[in-house]
Amino acid sequence: MARSPRIDKTPFELNVHDLSHDGRGVARRPPLVEGESGKAVFVRGALPGERVLVEQTARSRHFDEARTLEVLEASPDRVTPRCPHFGTCGGCVLQHLDETKQIAAKQHTLMENLERIGHVKPESVLAPLCEGSWGYRRKGRFSVRRVEKKGKTLVGFREQDPRFVAELRECHTVIPEIGFKIDVLAQLVDSLDGRADIPQIEFIAGDDAIAFVFRHMNPLTPGDIEKLTAFAQAENFAIFLQPGGNHTVHPLWPAEVPLSFRLAPWDVELTFRPLDFIQVNAKLNETMIAHTFKLLDLQPGERVLDLFCGLGNFTLPMARLVGEVVGVEGEAGLVARAQENAVRNGLANAQFFAADLTQDQRNAPWMKQGFDKLLLDPPRSGAIDVLKQLPLKNFNRIVYVSCHPGSLARDAGYLVNECGFRLVSAGVMDMFPHTAHVESIALFER
Repeated sequence: MARSPRIDKTPFELNVHDLSHDGRGVARRPPLVEGESGKAVFVRGALPGERVLVEQTARSRHFDEARTLEVLEASPDRVTPRCPHFGTCGGCVLQHLDETKQIAAKQHTLMENLERIGHVKPESVLAPLCEGSWGYRRKGRFSVRRVEKKGKTLVGFREQDPRFVAELRECHTVIPEIGFKIDVLAQLVDSLDGRADIPQIEFIAGDDAIAFVFRHMNPLTPGDIEKLTAFAQAENFAIFLQPGGNHTVHPLWPAEVPLSFRLAPWDVELTFRPLDFIQVNAKLNETMIAHTFKLLDLQPGERVLDLFCGLGNFTLPMARLVGEVVGVEGEAGLVARAQENAVRNGLANAQFFAADLTQDQRNAPWMKQGFDKLLLDPPRSGAIDVLKQLPLKNFNRIVYVSCHPGSLARDAGYLVNECGFRLVSAGVMDMFPHTAHVESIALFER
């Protein structure tokens, strides 16, 4: 078995010249041989333009990793992080960077990916979409770990070293109703007989209810059930239990939980279940929907295809504006709830189909229908599989909502360089402020 390269813990200084896609500073060590460029180093906690004292944390043949011990010369863009856990918790990596510079860095990442991977460049760059940058996260997962050496149970996101769970008292990006209850949640779990059997707690918030899903590896005792119920009643939270797979999730208290959110501009309400995917940032989500519809230039009487539609986040409000919209999604449960939401909102012109969009869909009934426009909102893997099957010549306009700039760039290259589309515009949306996640949107026209 090959031995890991030895890590030298001797501190050394570096000049940081760039920011990586995951929010680390990029520097180069002085070359061993004159005329060479020197080895790249990715530095946690450092910003472009800074001189920092660092300690090596990992090494490989092509690059090293390090963490900042001291900022010797600070960037003018450096700010004081709001959260006391910044630097340890892995939930955020950019709180030390001015917010306007955060979004500029994400825009740079998008454009660099489009050019390097897709060999394309938008004709215009869209202004970034931004909403409130604190207390925005309404869905997520806390890890749970009982640490006997500390004599306590930790509840929080993973540390920057993902082997460990961050010991959080508060979180400023999670909605305040949850973000300032983490220590109370940890005390609750620590009081349970089954505290060592709970590996995670998921949270999700609708407009009128906040729910926690406690995953437990063994049956809970009657005493634990009583404590969880009392906590839910005292804090006005809904609690679900998950003893196995996703299908085992069931309510503990109350028996009926009204999980839903409204999209007021289109008079639409979407109900969902506690493990369903919803966009984490409610304000940005509504802004994103309106922006998407503007780019699509929706007209009455048009037929629109919405792929990777989920619960119908775009599909259902779109149905208020066009003649007919068809949503296609791979997860059958989400499709069923999308259909229920269409009925509940009186939207007879919205149809939904369950289909694995990574597989051959050329004989699917929805594929044979004619459409004017296409909306794509794929997962990180992108949409290349279904794009290669679609009769793209029939679409005059495509809007692509992306959660990964690399897959968007690849797919944009296919649409432009092989299918005859123009990349009219592209830009970023700050769905996850203070993190390195890059959400973006692009408009293609034939």
